[in-house]
Amino acid sequence: MTIAVRIPEALRAYSGVAGEICLPANSVSAALDALREHYPDLYGSICDETGAIRRHINLFVNRELIARQDCRCANFKLNSGDVLTIWTAVSGG
Repeated sequence: MTIAVRIPEALRAYSGVAGEICLPANSVSAALDALREHYPDLYGSICDETGAIRRHINLFVNRELIARQDCRCANFKLNSGDVLTIWTAVSGG
C-alpha cells in the first residue's frame, strides 16, 4: 500500500525532494517510521527526540486534521492512495 506525503516548502531542504514523497505505510506511525529511516533530517524537523510531533507541526490525512494531542494520531489508519500532509504553523504579529 502506497501513500503520498506532502512536504511544505519550508521543510523540503531536509528531504532533498520536491513536494511529495511516496512510501508504503498503513498508519501515520508507520509513515513517520519510514520518514525516520529514509529521511532522518526531515523526520527530525517533524518529531522531537522522544518521537512526539513538534508543536508547530500539524498533520492532515487527506483533508482531515489529525490533532497531535489526540492519541489516535499515531495509530490513524491509512489506505492506499491517502495523502499525509505536513503543515508548519505560521505565526506573526
